[in-house]
Amino acid sequence: MQQAKAAEQQRRGGGGHLRQRLLGIASDLPVHKLQLAATPAAASLLPALAVAALLLLLAAARRAPASSFLDAYRSGVDIVSTPSTPPRGAAAAAAARVPRGCDIFRPGEWVPDDDAPYYTNLTCPLIQEHQNCMKYGRPDTGFLRWRWRPAGCELPRFDAAAFLDAVRDTSMAFVGDSLARNHMQSLMCLLSKVAYPKDISKTTHPEFRTMHYESHNFTVAIFWSPFLVRGYQPDPRRHMWDIHLDEPDAAWASGIAGFDRVVLSAANWFTRPAMFYESGRVVGCHYCLAPGVPDLTHRHSLRMAFRAALRVLVAGFNGTVIVRTLSPTSHFEGGAWDRGGDCRRTRPLTAGEVRMGGLDLDYHTAQVEEFARAKAEVEASGSGGRGPRLVLMDTTPAMVLRPDGHPSRYGHWAHENVTLYNDCVHWCLPGPIDAWNEMLLQMLLPDHPS
Repeated sequence: MQQAKAAEQQRRGGGGHLRQRLLGIASDLPVHKLQLAATPAAASLLPALAVAALLLLLAAARRAPASSFLDAYRSGVDIVSTPSTPPRGAAAAAAARVPRGCDIFRPGEWVPDDDAPYYTNLTCPLIQEHQNCMKYGRPDTGFLRWRWRPAGCELPRFDAAAFLDAVRDTSMAFVGDSLARNHMQSLMCLLSKVAYPKDISKTTHPEFRTMHYESHNFTVAIFWSPFLVRGYQPDPRRHMWDIHLDEPDAAWASGIAGFDRVVLSAANWFTRPAMFYESGRVVGCHYCLAPGVPDLTHRHSLRMAFRAALRVLVAGFNGTVIVRTLSPTSHFEGGAWDRGGDCRRTRPLTAGEVRMGGLDLDYHTAQVEEFARAKAEVEASGSGGRGPRLVLMDTTPAMVLRPDGHPSRYGHWAHENVTLYNDCVHWCLPGPIDAWNEMLLQMLLPDHPS
């Protein structure tokens, strides 16, 4: 932490300090290593060479990117320069594709991958601290070396150049909770081998960020909306939420206009105690213990929230809506999330060791059914292609098999006095979640069967 603070203080230093540092560098240049001939003419070149080196360093400093919220993650990270891009469409056209008819989502298995991972916490500056497992001392690395293999075919490795080529001159919004952010940060880390984005956010709020890849004119954004509909706590001391199941959250519903693609996801926040509203009146609750208020459960609230969110997208969005199914809620072992539960496994499960059930199955069923309902509405509307294109990104079956890929206690330093639970919800970066973007690339490539 002391190194990170020192790096941050150094970054914030004024131009005068920078000039002093560069002058010091110039004065310490190992001129003797230039192997110049020991002649008066050669010796006269030395001051000129030092000045030239100083000018080059000053020019590089002026080209340094402006500060952004990402600077907090850059300590000790090597930022690679952006190479020249291939001709428009060339990378996407040449990208490896799964065979037509292969279901990349299910069934399948995780198989060893000696070429993984794509990046590390030392090469990608975009990893959220609580998902930076290697930085905070996770002792095993075996969880990194697996890849998802669908039944009957191979899922090609992620191709950063092909992805950027496929999304050139377009925009993509991730809408949901912190797992949507986890997904987006995985994508940016995977793309960092080819290009690095510029922060063009119009707000300082860390949960609403907009990043732009100038080399491909590609914009990617995250909209924080854990319920997808309007939800708030009237009194945080009571830990009770008010969720208006028929009112899409304006935080994203009014912000996605103009985006070409929306990746919609949510699940984990619906387990919270809540009062449910429709048309402004209470219709039920989850664990409110209020007299006369029926307990409709969080399964009901998730279903109705997805219905409301998809309804507004069907009615007023003309791009592609990608519905990503839930990231498993079931990986806590030895107790619930708030009662000491943890996820300490070090390798994936096989399909024979676990089946989706309980809350994961209920949530997944509701999401898939509401997606099918919305798609049927689009097809029945006779809009002539003017409505949105709906696509299901069914990542749940693969991720149920990866209880080994979570941060657990490795989202902070061991000696820190923090109140965080063992994190069996989010995913380490790098980690299994990178497979989501391997899947996403296949969904974006031209002529991919949807």
